[in-house]
Amino acid sequence: MKMTSDTNTSKSSRLSSVAAAVRVLKCFSEVEPEIGISSLAKRLSLAKSTVHRLAVTLTSEGLLEQSPETGRYRLGINLFVMGALVRRRLDVSNMAQPFLNVLRERTGETIHLAVMNETNILYLYNLESRQAIRMKSYIGTIKPAFCTCEGRAIVAFGGTELMNKVLNAPLLARTPGTQTDPAQLMKMFAEIRAHGYAIDDEESEQGMRGISAPLRDITGQVIAAIGIGGPSQRLTLKKLRGLAPVLLSTAEAISTQLGYRA
Repeated sequence: MKMTSDTNTSKSSRLSSVAAAVRVLKCFSEVEPEIGISSLAKRLSLAKSTVHRLAVTLTSEGLLEQSPETGRYRLGINLFVMGALVRRRLDVSNMAQPFLNVLRERTGETIHLAVMNETNILYLYNLESRQAIRMKSYIGTIKPAFCTCEGRAIVAFGGTELMNKVLNAPLLARTPGTQTDPAQLMKMFAEIRAHGYAIDDEESEQGMRGISAPLRDITGQVIAAIGIGGPSQRLTLKKLRGLAPVLLSTAEAISTQLGYRA
């Protein structure tokens, strides 16, 4: 029983330290970019020794850095790197919106924009079809990458490391038609690279089909995917593949806006 109590105390202490570290980072602002240990301790109502320990740990991780001139602390470069990742996602969504509006008008179906989130995809933007029977989707929704057309489009062009990461995660069927065999998925990824687009044939959501193409940034890296989705009774596989040209031209136009040059 004592062991359980000690374990709980240890976990609570670690969580408390994490919360305190976050509070330290939140003290910095444009108005006050550098702060000393004494000021931080007073502001946070913590002991100087505690704040110093937190500052040293955060500095070792690149989240803070110490000014050699003043000895005060400021936000570190690694926070900029992480912030740039978030900014890149926002930039993709903002730049893509006009193109996605046109794509919805040309296809009459629901349009998605998604990015990777570990082994899943996260929907950043969606435009629902104006038709009565349509695919519904919500910003912030997370789905497995391996069985969604958007996820497949990103993974197929995302390199061996990402592909292995996705295929080594649990591949749980979402519908009776979900492909969960890693060997078959590898074959599918090769076909996606050959055609330039990915298809989801009622594998993510029963009764719905989708087609997706990747978006590239200035470095040529695939950072997102746009997709067209709708009910399978209206979007036959033949019709879905017929949407590939307009999808690919839209993906190319957005990638060009992001700085990509083939």
